[in-house]
Amino acid sequence: MAMMDVQSGDSFESFTGLDANDWLNASVRTGTTLMAAEYDGGVVIAADSRTTMGSYVANRVTNKLYKITNNIYSCRSGSAADTQAISDIVSYHLGFHSIEMGEMPLVETAANIFREIIYNYRESLMAGIIVAGWDNRKGGQVYMVPLGGMIMRQKVAIGGSGSTYIYGYIDQEYKEGMTKEECINFCKRGIELAITRDGSSGGVARIGIINKDSLNEKMERRTFTGDLHPRFYEG
Repeated sequence: MAMMDVQSGDSFESFTGLDANDWLNASVRTGTTLMAAEYDGGVVIAADSRTTMGSYVANRVTNKLYKITNNIYSCRSGSAADTQAISDIVSYHLGFHSIEMGEMPLVETAANIFREIIYNYRESLMAGIIVAGWDNRKGGQVYMVPLGGMIMRQKVAIGGSGSTYIYGYIDQEYKEGMTKEECINFCKRGIELAITRDGSSGGVARIGIINKDSLNEKMERRTFTGDLHPRFYEG
């Protein structure tokens, strides 16, 4: 292998071709791990809490479980600014929609608004969204709206940079008709597995449980701090 001729006076930029301050100009992105799964009676959503700017960790405790309405939440990956703006717009539209209809909006309606925005502005937005919630018509539902504006209803959905590390785990461990606690443990373990491997995922594991009780109350939340994450590679 040919060796590079490095002189003592060479700068970092000339040696690597990179700007040492690139991280200062990097966009804020939620390189992340997201999960959502249906169980018998509702859905569980989960995410890590690390937000990055290139290789710089901008925030260690970001809340990526975003409330759209009492019964509908989104999990966001991509550009933090884009996904925040889209979620705010959808929440605004559904607020008026629920007043006009006189009832809580459907999860499928929220997912289709996300899809329409992401599709119409696919050339300028970097946003992948998991929409999850519960309504009186179809119960617990999970919809995946990836980059480009496609929409798919799935029993379990994963997204973000850390998702590539846990496909095997999802295929092996997911089963239909799980109880609430089984689904919580399933999602929690998935986030923790991704955190141990993905450099853009980290911090705490946030869990949200959405069911019929969420219509009138706040979503039930659980948080698992980093010191409680198991080290699978040492076991």
